[in-house]
Order: sequence, then structure tokens, then C-alpha cells
Amino acid sequence: GKDPSKVDRSAAYMARYIAKNIVAAQVADKCEVQLAYSIGIAEPVSIYVNTFGTSKVHESEIEKAVRKVFPLCPAGIIKHLKLKQPNYLKTASYGHFGRQDCNFEWEKINKVDELKKQLELNIKKKNMIHSITIEKQL
Repeated sequence: GKDPSKVDRSAAYMARYIAKNIVAAQVADKCEVQLAYSIGIAEPVSIYVNTFGTSKVHESEIEKAVRKVFPLCPAGIIKHLKLKQPNYLKTASYGHFGRQDCNFEWEKINKVDELKKQLELNIKKKNMIHSITIEKQL
């Protein structure tokens, strides 16, 4: 069914949305995102980002940024992607993904700037920690 409260469906939409924004932000040329959930735990127990060797930053940094930028609990996904709005008739033919004609929330690339900013913050923070470690060693 098309019940957005089921995390397997809502997380699939969110994973696509995240991957599209990562590529649009030019963080990677190609991207696959996997989200894993466990019963009774709102946040994903695992986020896996695979850029197939095309990323400009380490994938673990991308995963950290994803956790900060995107709402990943089921209720947050439903709200952010507007999954309670009855637009599923449009998905009955020609599928859910890769369509620009329906203005689906999960096809938008509106988190590019926020994602870039978060990655810059993560890298700056990591470099500061690295600098402090080097200074202490000297």
C-alpha cells in the first residue's frame, strides 16, 4: 500500500531525496543512500552513503551531515516530504521516482546550500581537532 506511516515507504522517499541533494550539491557525482530502522527507535539505526568513489569528501562526513540536515524520524520524514497530502494518484502510473512533471517533494533539490554548509562546518571542526592534536604532540 501507499501508507506513509510505514517507514519502509517513507524512508525510500527520503533516501532518494537525500541522494539527489548530495549530487546536486556537487558533493559526489553518484550517490546511493540506505536508511535502516528498528522497531521502537525513531531515528535510523544506520545511515549508509555510497558515492561509488565519486565523493569530494569522505562518506562518513556526508553521513554526519545527513543526520544534521535531514529529518530522519518517521514523523519528520512524513511532515517534510508532505506524505500525508493525497498526491498518490499521480504515482499510480509512470512510477514514484524520476518524474519532474508532478512536483513530488522527494524529487526536489532544496537542501543543497544547507548540506554544503554543514559539510564545511564538519570539515572545519575536524581540521581544528586535528590541529589541536598536532600542537599537543609538538
